[in-house]
Amino acid sequence: MTQPLLRAVPLMVVAMFLIPLGDSAGRLLGAFHDVNPLFTAWSRFALGFLLLAPFALTRTALSLLSDWRIWLRAAFLIGGISSILTALRTEPIANVFGVFFVGPILSYFLSALFLREQITLLRTALLLAGFYGVVMVVDPRFGLSPGIGFAMLAGCFYGAYLTASRWLADAGRPRQLLITQLMIGAVVLLPFGALHWPEMTGEIAAFTVVSALGSALGNLLLIVAMGMAPASRLTPFVYVQLVAATLFGFLIFSEIPQERALQGLALILSSGLATLFLRERR
Repeated sequence: MTQPLLRAVPLMVVAMFLIPLGDSAGRLLGAFHDVNPLFTAWSRFALGFLLLAPFALTRTALSLLSDWRIWLRAAFLIGGISSILTALRTEPIANVFGVFFVGPILSYFLSALFLREQITLLRTALLLAGFYGVVMVVDPRFGLSPGIGFAMLAGCFYGAYLTASRWLADAGRPRQLLITQLMIGAVVLLPFGALHWPEMTGEIAAFTVVSALGSALGNLLLIVAMGMAPASRLTPFVYVQLVAATLFGFLIFSEIPQERALQGLALILSSGLATLFLRERR
């Protein structure tokens, strides 16, 4: 393992724990303090923007706002974050993250359709195995709850966001793209954040800050890590989020996924890692 990779991996792992930590705080806000998910989503974008603006807000970044594709990409992210926070009000965090990972599967087919990326039989089979893992987590035998429906919607938004990110890979630097999506999200969701502003108790304020900082710092560390080592070497660590979400679900909410859901999470993790290993070898 090279020296840059040795430095990047710990940052990547920390980032993959910070993002589910932020979502755990979002679940505490929605499920236990009845805070509207749109307020939590807005606070995430707004506080994230304030945190990163001194480092990333430049004229070049602002010039990207003239590109309609930047707004479309941000709209996908706004929909994804709002949907996952809505799902977390009623569903265990590990299950939500399991269903959410339908996003990379959808992105694979969208990228092939719109960006002409290559489809292979083996990789398609692995991704379909991952999708079956998602079905195991959802377990449609007992009906599809609204929360799981929002988690699936969040995954679809995320898949479209990933495809749009590939589409815009040459439009600007990652830090510039990040600050534009935070700015757009903060502006678009401002009316909803103001409309659903909660009574700001100490606990609500603390969880709001943790939710926003977990998401912002996690994504910032992700960008820093990607700048230190090849993305293909670091991408497998994205699936650490599934482990972190399951761990936080147990430690914070005393949630233990059902056996079938655990099997589904393991299948998603295995198929994702196998897919990334296959791509790395090629």
